[in-house]
Amino acid sequence: MEKVSRLQHFPVSFFATVMGLAGLAISLQRAEKILHLPTGAGHALTWSAVAVFLLLVAVYTAKVLRFREEVMKELAHPIKLSFFPTISISLILLSIAFAGVHHSISFILFAVGAPLHLLFTLFVLSRWIGQSTFEIHHSNPSWFIPVVGNILVPIVGVEHGQTEISWFFFSVGFVFWLVLQTIIFNRIIFHHQLPEKLIPTLFILIAPPAVGFIAYVKMLGYVDNFARLLYYFAFFILMLLVALSRKFYNIKFYLSWWAYSFPIAAISIASILMFSKTGIAFFQGISWTLLAGLVSIIGLLACKTVKAIANGSICVED
Repeated sequence: MEKVSRLQHFPVSFFATVMGLAGLAISLQRAEKILHLPTGAGHALTWSAVAVFLLLVAVYTAKVLRFREEVMKELAHPIKLSFFPTISISLILLSIAFAGVHHSISFILFAVGAPLHLLFTLFVLSRWIGQSTFEIHHSNPSWFIPVVGNILVPIVGVEHGQTEISWFFFSVGFVFWLVLQTIIFNRIIFHHQLPEKLIPTLFILIAPPAVGFIAYVKMLGYVDNFARLLYYFAFFILMLLVALSRKFYNIKFYLSWWAYSFPIAAISIASILMFSKTGIAFFQGISWTLLAGLVSIIGLLACKTVKAIANGSICVED
């Protein structure tokens, strides 16, 4: 009975763990190439992320088959809805991770992940626009998740010669990022504070400009002033969150803690890219610092998650 209950309340947000692991794998791959980190760890972690993804797909498929009504409730939920695109984002990130290692695997993941993410984006936006049940307090940084996925597509899209498709996804993601940025800051500043469970999602604010920088430079081939605008804004958001670090102390562990991982991976990869394009030593130092922090964060999150699974404190009814 307990196992059935745990499956019934298995959250789609669990796929955020794959985003964090794949982000770290890509960060290590870039560090191996640009910062001359010993090779092997990035490739091994990529396969680990694949294993976790396949496990989560199997578990969530079982939930769909046995507890269809619970899945429909998640799809109708104004906050949980935004986490469904983590499935397609995981595929896109794995495609990026395989791009320099297994080109054919990367293309298959891209060919599945990009169209699936477009469908998720259309579904989520149609829900936002077509329903009158959403209120300002429902908005939170997790709403950026569908947007970030679109901006990720060009990073691997150009590797497979899909230039126009890449610009399409970048355009959708970038414009909606600006719209949502206004909504989220309005909600954070002028309305009630985020509940404790969602406070870690503030780190998602880093992801759109950081990923936007990587995608834009990937399509352009060099760093121009607009690319600098994206990178430095992402870096400022990181500084702002450090200044707000007290908000993150003493928060009980939730799966939302994984919101710390991918955004830090994104700014880490962006910093490595900035160093490779400019050769400025400052960005090299920032890259090493962020990479060390990312490894520590992922290690902590993995331990916390395994412990929470063991003691049954996650996959329970909200």
